[in-house]
Amino acid sequence: MTRHITINDFLKLSTPVALIDVRTPAEFEQGHIPGAFNIPLFTNEERVKVGTTYKQVGREEAILLGFDLTGSKWSGFIKRALEIAPDKKIAVHCWRGGMRSGAMAWALDLYGFEVFIIQGGYKNYRRWVLEQFEQKYNLWILGGMTGSGKTRILHQLKTTGQQVIDLEDLARHQGSSYGSMNKLVQPTQEQFENNFADQLRHMDKGRKIWVEDESLTIGKRSIPNPFWHQMRDAVLIDLKVDREQRINALVQEYGALDKDFLVECTGRIRKRLGPEQTKYAIEAIRANQMVDFIRLVLVYYDKTYRAGLLKRNTEQVFSVELESTNLESNVGKILNFITHVTVSEQSITPN
Repeated sequence: MTRHITINDFLKLSTPVALIDVRTPAEFEQGHIPGAFNIPLFTNEERVKVGTTYKQVGREEAILLGFDLTGSKWSGFIKRALEIAPDKKIAVHCWRGGMRSGAMAWALDLYGFEVFIIQGGYKNYRRWVLEQFEQKYNLWILGGMTGSGKTRILHQLKTTGQQVIDLEDLARHQGSSYGSMNKLVQPTQEQFENNFADQLRHMDKGRKIWVEDESLTIGKRSIPNPFWHQMRDAVLIDLKVDREQRINALVQEYGALDKDFLVECTGRIRKRLGPEQTKYAIEAIRANQMVDFIRLVLVYYDKTYRAGLLKRNTEQVFSVELESTNLESNVGKILNFITHVTVSEQSITPN
């Protein structure tokens, strides 16, 4: 049995149903619905041949070519679907919910599967993704200068039951010139947005959602503009941490990284850091003087953070001093502090 279902209804199913994406591996890699399995009807090259035939010869010839190309693959498709959904209940989509998903649904239905076909395919899903960033969220921003431990505090907030979105984890980058940590590989912009929207759909909009203060871009990925503007308009808790404490934390985090990597990343901020400071920073890296290196580049990052803070509405910025290095203690202090902050559409003031 086959039936069509909207992406909204599919995502709201009380019992999750396995989802297969029959687009090419290249299309899937560019962006896919989180959790989907790729069973490509065509290889990347075959898809090009079918598309060219459709444009140059016609629809019927393209369909015949498609059957020629997939003729020996159908038993493999069904066997793979059985591995994914042994209960024989499955959903399927292609780019627009057209011939590719229709052909796969027909074969699976013939074998005895209960098949959901996603209406409008991946194209409609992408429309749904972009709609998520347009919605209104109760955002609270965790700010503070580089080395303040914002990410660790964000994760600790989550353990207390707070709603948290870790944008740096989604972007696979820690935000600064050194943010790839010489190992992280960023998803495509499309997949970053898909994963981001998938987290947002699980959030209770009536409760606070904590997000770390970020630039518009995280590495090469961009925060969608509607959500970014909400971040800029939200309450910001500015963590005040002793500079020496921040330097020590950054030495532990970055000090063991490959020196050539650190030199290359430092060179990328040469214009903003200044030629003399850049030279000294690189010399400190080469000499394994990590404290001196961190101290030098912090001049730039602290200046950048202060400049960004000045662009915010001062009535929405609240400072919290953190003298302890204990995560639980610091999170407790933050949560206690915000109980004394009153938020309204017009103003945000301490009680």
